[in-house]
Amino acid sequence: MSSAPRLRSARTLDAADTLTGVWELSDGEVWGMSPFGGSTSASVWDRLDPRLFLQDGGRLSRVQAAFRAAYHLPRACSIAVGTDEPTHLEELVGALAGQVEERTVQEYRKLLRDRSR
Repeated sequence: MSSAPRLRSARTLDAADTLTGVWELSDGEVWGMSPFGGSTSASVWDRLDPRLFLQDGGRLSRVQAAFRAAYHLPRACSIAVGTDEPTHLEELVGALAGQVEERTVQEYRKLLRDRSR
């Protein structure tokens, strides 16, 4: 697995939303992928602060914020992760207490769409 994170494009997010609608899936039936691209220590996590997607992001780490935001990019009820580190899983479980700022997620998606045009 590559250590470079795979940031989603607007087309990918829109396609996921379209498929969810066509298949009439509820949020509880949609799974997402880990936002880390195989590594939580990749340099993108030093440059990007995903806590901006949370209402009170200051109390969570960048890793926790990225994981929490992944439930909204696209909207999913479960996120697949792979690790053999119990402390990493504990950190991710702790992220679930974070509240996502929907306006910021929607603005992010709009910026992605505008960039792809």
